[in-house]
Order: sequence, then structure tokens, then C-alpha cells
Amino acid sequence: MRHASRVTKWVAGGKQISLDRPIVVAVLNVTPDSFSDGGAYLTLENAIRRADEAVGEGADAVDVGGESTRPGAARISEADELERVLPVIRDVRRRHPHVPLSIDTTRSVVARAALGAGADIVNDVSGLRLDPALAEVVAQTGAGLVLMHSRGSVEEMASYQHAVYGRDVAGEIVTEITESIDRALGAGIARDAVVIDPGIGFSKRAEHSLAVLRDLERLTSLGFPVMVGASRKRVIGEVTGAVTPTERKDGTLGAHVAALAKGARLFRVHDVRAHRHALDVAWRILG
Repeated sequence: MRHASRVTKWVAGGKQISLDRPIVVAVLNVTPDSFSDGGAYLTLENAIRRADEAVGEGADAVDVGGESTRPGAARISEADELERVLPVIRDVRRRHPHVPLSIDTTRSVVARAALGAGADIVNDVSGLRLDPALAEVVAQTGAGLVLMHSRGSVEEMASYQHAVYGRDVAGEIVTEITESIDRALGAGIARDAVVIDPGIGFSKRAEHSLAVLRDLERLTSLGFPVMVGASRKRVIGEVTGAVTPTERKDGTLGAHVAALAKGARLFRVHDVRAHRHALDVAWRILG
């Protein structure tokens, strides 16, 4: 299979995202209870302001999420999720017609509505495990797809309930994410529409997240672009001692630059400007 460094583009709906430099994907959580910025962008006005800021700071794409997957979060209804994300996607699409938009959801109903409102990508933290109809929606619409590794339900995946691995952590993750890839391709999703994500902090203790980042080449060797989202995660706090999520920017930059060197090309981040600068400089050095 092709190494990720030879994958030159990501086809997402009607957009082609060139992978000839690091791609910064801005996190936009329109939830009251996300682990890092819960409630900050819950109103439409604040969400749009943050999207404008992120694009101005150098974001290549914006990922909109309406349901928190933080540890201990309870599920919300489809109706509530739709009410949170659709107005934001419509307005951001109108204001930034050329910026790829992603919907962070595990639900096919939400994905279909969001794609209809202007999203280009579905970011599924369950890797097509939880809603079999989601693959069909992506295939029918030609959307881009992020397959993230996780275990368990939405309520469980950010906990340690399923964080049980043998000696080869990266090998287990490769095996399980390959199952997600097979589900996607088997449903008719185009190969060049798929990005994979090791799921830092999801069903993983710090040592598991560090292990898969250390062996990230084993994911890039699958022949798909790799996205890494270590932004403000617990693993960063455990390594650096930074207690609050907003204090973890520097550690996050370290993790993402290391991931870039190991073949990752997309980065899901909260601190856009800092990542744009750090990743661009690292990219020039790495050549």
C-alpha cells in the first residue's frame, strides 16, 4: 500500500484538500459540556465569531461538534444535536464558502442533515461501529470521512473502561482501524475520501496514547492520510503536569510536531495560530 506521504489529496465532497503541507482543522464545539471549552461557543453568535477567528488564524478546515464525548458525558437527543450544529454549519458555509467543514457526529441522521446544510466531511469518532447507516450516508453524498479509533459506546469511549491492551498497542489499534476501513470501503466510500485517526485519549490511558504516537508509522503505512488530535488531552496533562486543558497548549504542540515527523498530515486543534506557525516551521525543516 502507499505510504501516507505519497497521498497528495483528500477528496471531501466537492472539495479537494491538498496534503502538500500540514492541515490544521479547528475544533468548534457548540456544546455546554466539552472538556476544554464547554459553553464558550454555545450561542450562534459566539460560534460564528470563533469560526471567523480560526479561519483568520490559518485553519484549513473547521470541525463542528454538537455532542460532547468528554469522560462522563451523557448522550443528547438527535433533535438537540441538530439544533446545535445546523445553524452554525449554514452560517459558516455562507461566510466561508471555500473552507471545508466537518461534522463531528456518530449519527447518520445528523450527518445527512449537516451535509445537506453545507458540511463536506463526517468525523466519526466511532469508526463506523455504532450506526451502520452512517457509511451509506457518506457513500451516497461523496463526503469525506474521518475514521477514528475508539472502543465502546459514546458514553464509554473517553473513559478507561475499554483501555485494555497487550504488549503491542499500536498493532491492536491498526487491526481495529483496519476493520473500520473495511467497513467504509465495503459500503462504497471512495478510498481517497478516507482519513484515519488513532484516537488519542479515547479508550486509552496515557501510556497507550504515547505508544501509538511513537509507532505512528504503522498507521501511515496503511496508505491513508492520518489525522492526530492530541489537543489539550489528558495525556498532555499527565506528561507536563498541566492541570487545566487551556494550560496544555505547549505540550500539544510538542505532540503534534512529533506526529508530523512520523507521517501525520492533519491535526485537529483548539489553538489554531500556534499550530499554524509551529507546524509550518517544522514542515520546512523536515522538508
